[in-house]
Amino acid sequence: MAAIGRGIVALWRGLAGLLGGLVRSIGSGVRDLDPELRRDGTGLFLVIIGILTAAAFWFLLPGAVGDWLRVVFSTVFGAASVALPLAAFGMAWRTLRDPAANGPTGRQPVGWLMFALGVLGLVHVAKGIPSPSRPEEMRAAGGALGFIPSSFLADLVTVWVAVPVLVVMALFGALVITGIPLYEVGPRFTAWRDQYRREDAPADDLRYGVDEAYDTPLVLDEAPSTKRGRGKGGEFVDFYADGAEDAPADDEIDPFTGEVYEEAPRQPVTAGKAPGAVADAEGIVVDEPKDLQPPTHSNEPLRAEQTVLTGDIQYVLPEHQVLKAGSAPKSRTEASDAVVGRLGEVFRDFDIDAQVTGYTRGPTVTRYEVELGTGVKVEKVTALGKNIAYAVASADVRILSPIPGKSAIGVEIPNVDKEIVSLGDVLRSNRARNDHHPMTVGLGKDVEGGYVVANMAKMPHLLVAGATGSGKSSFVNSMITSIMMRATPDEVRMLLVDPKRVELTNYEGIPHLVTPIITNPKKAAEALQWVCREMDTRYDDLAAFGFRHVDDFNKAVRAGQVKLPPGSERVLAPYPYLLVIVDELADLMMVAPRDVEDSIVRITQLARAAGIHLVLATQRPSTDVVTGLIKANVPSRLAFATSSMTDSRVILDQPGAEKLVGQGDGLFLPMGASKPVRVQGAWVTEGEIREVVKHVTEQLAPQYREDVAVPQESTKVAEDIGDDLELVLEAAQLVVNLQLGSTSMLQRKLRVGFAKAGRLMDILETRGIVGPSEGSKPREVLVKPDDLDEVLVNLAEG
Repeated sequence: MAAIGRGIVALWRGLAGLLGGLVRSIGSGVRDLDPELRRDGTGLFLVIIGILTAAAFWFLLPGAVGDWLRVVFSTVFGAASVALPLAAFGMAWRTLRDPAANGPTGRQPVGWLMFALGVLGLVHVAKGIPSPSRPEEMRAAGGALGFIPSSFLADLVTVWVAVPVLVVMALFGALVITGIPLYEVGPRFTAWRDQYRREDAPADDLRYGVDEAYDTPLVLDEAPSTKRGRGKGGEFVDFYADGAEDAPADDEIDPFTGEVYEEAPRQPVTAGKAPGAVADAEGIVVDEPKDLQPPTHSNEPLRAEQTVLTGDIQYVLPEHQVLKAGSAPKSRTEASDAVVGRLGEVFRDFDIDAQVTGYTRGPTVTRYEVELGTGVKVEKVTALGKNIAYAVASADVRILSPIPGKSAIGVEIPNVDKEIVSLGDVLRSNRARNDHHPMTVGLGKDVEGGYVVANMAKMPHLLVAGATGSGKSSFVNSMITSIMMRATPDEVRMLLVDPKRVELTNYEGIPHLVTPIITNPKKAAEALQWVCREMDTRYDDLAAFGFRHVDDFNKAVRAGQVKLPPGSERVLAPYPYLLVIVDELADLMMVAPRDVEDSIVRITQLARAAGIHLVLATQRPSTDVVTGLIKANVPSRLAFATSSMTDSRVILDQPGAEKLVGQGDGLFLPMGASKPVRVQGAWVTEGEIREVVKHVTEQLAPQYREDVAVPQESTKVAEDIGDDLELVLEAAQLVVNLQLGSTSMLQRKLRVGFAKAGRLMDILETRGIVGPSEGSKPREVLVKPDDLDEVLVNLAEG
């Protein structure tokens, strides 16, 4: 018998695993579900229940078996037995594909029981509350599940009170089933109502204007935290000397988040003693944050609405399960507690009246808060940077004086045990879900463990720089993946420039592209010029129809408020955001520095209101690449680890990036901020990128713009060359073959005067054959001998 039992169990598990694998193979993102999380047995049981009830009530299964099934299920569920197959199949699908969405064990049975008691009780009340003595009438009503609550409540508090109670029971069961907390019902209803009103609002009620007072690219929480030190999802640990009084009661405001930290009474710790690992033994008080753990995997999309593309195409955003969860955050470790003692020893050794009052632990670094005694200069602590680094055995110590919004000095020390910040966790956070803008991207986590989310449309342009291996390419991947996860091709289009030819190849063919990924630096310069022409076209429409921003124009077009001139055959459509990403600016500046710089400066100066935004990334942040004009017009900066303080000053106009630890550790300085925010960049694996790309490419093919690769017509070439075409061709041959851009060499070889040789060199510079003048040094030759034939043809045709 035992062998038969094991065989039955093995058969059941095999059938359940086969069914679960078949269900998960449909679509994308759930094929590699952790075996420990699977609930295939429960899913198979629900499928069997659905098949039996469908056969009995939908197809009227004949015979004794059908009669018995109808009697059993209708006795329990009453008239609702007809809908029982739908509920069983729906729960089976959810359990097999995403069992984590069902929540903790027992939540679904409790939720469905409460929902059934409420709904079936209402049905039973509507049918007159028939008793079990009338079985046929009871089966036609709410069955046994409807009789129990309706009869009990009707006898206890009358029918008039029983009906509202049953309605509340049904609503409570529905909330438990869907996993919506009670405190979120009001905000979600308000958001739905506002969305409905926006969609159905008359055209005259449209609200125009996209800028608000004190606007910032950072996406902030709607409800600020009220616990000191908890910040944006992290945890604050407080240490006070023995006999110290309660903390001051004044509020402190974080300028980046607007959150208010209220001081709360804390228990003292023995003075001069390093805090131990056990909190209770040392009297250390830990404020438990609400969102310390990573976001749960829910069924909610990463954005609240799914946009229908132009025409009848239903575009579905990728499922959030594609992006895996990262490491569980740790609010406190023994290593961090030990550092507190070492910092205290340094202050005592140098006889400084200062103490560590707490710390907030981030994924990469921990920020220790140091408060000074009365009359102690801040410089006494900031001058101990090397001593602190020696005491904690870390060369990457960064001191903030003060911490923004607090009367305390921050000492940031890298963690020994770092955490992985997953892009999926960032996009599943409440901060990202509550913002429905298609240009919102996940950046990572800050020092306090809170999620950092930014709106690219409010940057409005971003400069990203860092040394090799610092995390620059990872950020670019996270940014593009965020756009694909949250935006449709009708909302955001992208132009990707990848001179290295290998960084962005994964995104080839996605429907968000306006042109195939550009790898040729010369074609990239032409593409930037096309962006300028596209910007001018958008501004022509804005000026013609009387709008200041493309968002206002799009609202009016969707509402039908924009009227075309009589006789016009043009069909107006909303303009999508255009995100231009240049993965290596240095390569473009080497090939065509003047054209690239002119295009970038013009785009950054004007393109914001046209919905065009630029992201410039480079691993060579020198002044000849990031010129003064480019810096002046790109207000938002993201600096990863650099090799020198000079590079940090080029990116951020201040030091700090040279002390970062690399691998995604960065300083984010959004437009309008006075001090940068330290961020650990979000990580997205290549496998996750491929899954997202596969999802979007299977739905829609890219529609490339044919005019991107068409260079703007110019007659300046023929005018410049004039009758000297043969001399220009000969000069080009000499310069390219000898790889020497020397004016004196052209004088000797071509036997021309200095003025003529200088004019020939200027013509070669305008054609991108040689670089700009460097004083007495020869000019840099930008064309290789292998490309000489193509260059000569272009000169002859010019």
